[in-house]
Amino acid sequence: MKELTTPASESLITGAEIARLAGVTRAAVSNWRRRYSDFPAPADGGASTPLFSLAEVRSWLAKQQKGNDLSDNVRLWQALRGAFGNDIVAGIAGVARFLAHDDASALDDSLTELAARLAAKESAADTIDQLVERFLDSSRRAGSDQVTSSRLVKAVAHFAGPLRDDFVILDPACGIGTLLLSVGPAEGPVRRGQEIDPAAGELAQARAELAGSRDTVVETGDSLREDLWPQLRADLVLCDPPAAGPDWGREELLLDARWELGTPSKAEGDLAWLQHCYAHTAPGGRALVVMPASVAHRKAGRRIRAEIVRRGILTDVVALPPGMVATHAQPVHLWTLRRPSGSSGSAASVRMVDLTANAPDGLMEPRAEQIVDVPLIDLLNDSVDLTPSTHVSASREDFPAEYRALQGSIEVRLKQLTALLPTLVAGEGPGTLDGATISLADLSRAGLVDIAETEPTSTSDQLDTEYLQGFLRSTSNNRRSTSSSGSYRLDVKGARIPQMAVEAQRRYGAAFHALKEFEKHIGEVARLAEQASALARDGLTNGALLPPGVDD
Repeated sequence: MKELTTPASESLITGAEIARLAGVTRAAVSNWRRRYSDFPAPADGGASTPLFSLAEVRSWLAKQQKGNDLSDNVRLWQALRGAFGNDIVAGIAGVARFLAHDDASALDDSLTELAARLAAKESAADTIDQLVERFLDSSRRAGSDQVTSSRLVKAVAHFAGPLRDDFVILDPACGIGTLLLSVGPAEGPVRRGQEIDPAAGELAQARAELAGSRDTVVETGDSLREDLWPQLRADLVLCDPPAAGPDWGREELLLDARWELGTPSKAEGDLAWLQHCYAHTAPGGRALVVMPASVAHRKAGRRIRAEIVRRGILTDVVALPPGMVATHAQPVHLWTLRRPSGSSGSAASVRMVDLTANAPDGLMEPRAEQIVDVPLIDLLNDSVDLTPSTHVSASREDFPAEYRALQGSIEVRLKQLTALLPTLVAGEGPGTLDGATISLADLSRAGLVDIAETEPTSTSDQLDTEYLQGFLRSTSNNRRSTSSSGSYRLDVKGARIPQMAVEAQRRYGAAFHALKEFEKHIGEVARLAEQASALARDGLTNGALLPPGVDD
């Protein structure tokens, strides 16, 4: 086969690629950068996506003896998965209990030895943070209601704004504690949480203790049916509620004092969580609650929405970008309620913010054209629709300028696509790679691959992750992994990849990586095209835009 060309930037790698190279998490790489003064300085890239010299990184890893064979972090994760299976949260909670209180009752000797060795090298808090990061990335976690994605945490923290260190913060559905512990200053606030799952609640409490959050208490129980903080009134209530089914306890709670805005129907469990949060909000305090987008317009919740608006307690509704939630790609909303006090009265309008056109990893600061303040009287119609896009699009003043800007952006992206498509040369023909292969199962048994991630990743510098993931998407592997109904699930037992020298792997890996970037930009073009289409349709139907010649 003729040699494939590879980009000149192959010698530069990202922090995520360093993590894969060393067999650790991205959090571990961040810790190395902070802790070791001799860690290689970025060679290129910006502050948010620094690029490092591959040669310098390899030299540093060899000098520090990091990344040789399997790291202790990978060994501990794999051992926990073997011991606890899908109940991995209980396993991580057991490690946290051991490191925080020297209680090894949930672990065997091999697990305690690994955990102690890793904590001695890094720290107890870093050890748990790395395990939690692997759990967040895992596609087989036992329950996604225990997890608030890092994207969503960043968004909530942004809209919560700076907090005083004497604040009281409550999260009544805190899961493993990510949101509760991430918003506000690290030290100072009083933090209270409640979580229905005992293992998740225990892990949240242990994470707080290991992180030095001294005044944090997490109770275990169902917040709607068994409120364990009935007298607590917080300056800030944060909540990413679990998916609300019809069995949220309506029959038992019909006369509950928390329903001051109206008793939610069985279908409106989300509004039960919203009112629970508001009931715990102190005068002048706020509740920031993540809501499904449909709560803003569903007919069943119209009466409660109207009461929220009428009282002037809803201050903001933010439509976040798609892809903020770990379990689906649909947009979600962030509602902010403020309880009036003597110094802060009721709101006269609701600020609507539409970020659905933004990238989920991008900045959360909205542009002027994404914001509109809607007077309360304009919301109190038959539908009481609180969907931001409905109000933001209606407030657009310059459809032609926006349409021209979108046209320009699409033209730029289309030109970029040609440059992104990797340079490839002719091979010897289909079937010429049908040589020696190895199964993913064998690689996993040898400890060279971690298959617990969203996509399998290499844990050895003898196997390139991009090469691995690229060949796992070959036609033959796709055929094995696609069911008769068309759904895709990786066939761990049957999937195979070619055996190849590591340098050749990296060349293939560079090509597969370039294809990923190409596909990502195609998605961006599709997103912009969808925006342009929606804008053009709105403009054509409301008179802001005209086809050429119509105005003659």
